Amino acid sequence: MSFDIKSFSTGPFQTNVYIVFSTNSRQAVAIDPAPESTDRIIQILEQKNKTLSAIWLTHSHWDHTADCSFLLEYQKVPVLVHKHDADNLVHPGADGLPAFLDMQPVTPTKYIENGEVLTIGESRWEVIHVPGHSPGSVCFYNQEEGVLISGDTLFAGTMGNISFPTSSPHLMGTSLFRLSSLPPSTRVFPGHGRATTIEAERNWMLDAAEGLAEEKK
Repeated sequence: MSFDIKSFSTGPFQTNVYIVFSTNSRQAVAIDPAPESTDRIIQILEQKNKTLSAIWLTHSHWDHTADCSFLLEYQKVPVLVHKHDADNLVHPGADGLPAFLDMQPVTPTKYIENGEVLTIGESRWEVIHVPGHSPGSVCFYNQEEGVLISGDTLFAGTMGNISFPTSSPHLMGTSLFRLSSLPPSTRVFPGHGRATTIEAERNWMLDAAEGLAEEKK
């Protein structure tokens, strides 16, 4: 296996933070640095003797991005986010969601796009654009090992909130339908809660996708 994943939950909504590190190089990526995650991320990096090479964001809601600025103080690395969620990093609160803490602006280094392939050492991760919970929500998919880091699009037994100011129920339906086509054995690591598989979630995902499509008619 060309990578390993370490995760923990933190912040007022127990957001899952993921550190994906290469097994054949010193590279590591932090995904969704939630509130109060910086010290733990640094601790894990030092324990594993890894160097932070980038910050990847599944979306820009504050409970997934609050420690971006603090992590950048530790090490200046590229910050990757989809362009449709970028403004909320530069202007915290632009998404209309109330935050429980002061957010420091962060300028994205790179806009990631659907179908783009990112690397961590020798592992390859496809960006899957899954709008719905937010306009620029993405998943990171490693086909080789069957791993999907799904952010707040797909959880065990449910989907992300679609009642926020920038959410879209119709687009969430399309995104769920798309994710349901991944191999059943794909392991899903969500933004909150426990891990699951596409097989375990597929039936309700298809039902939800159909229902959301009907609502648009």
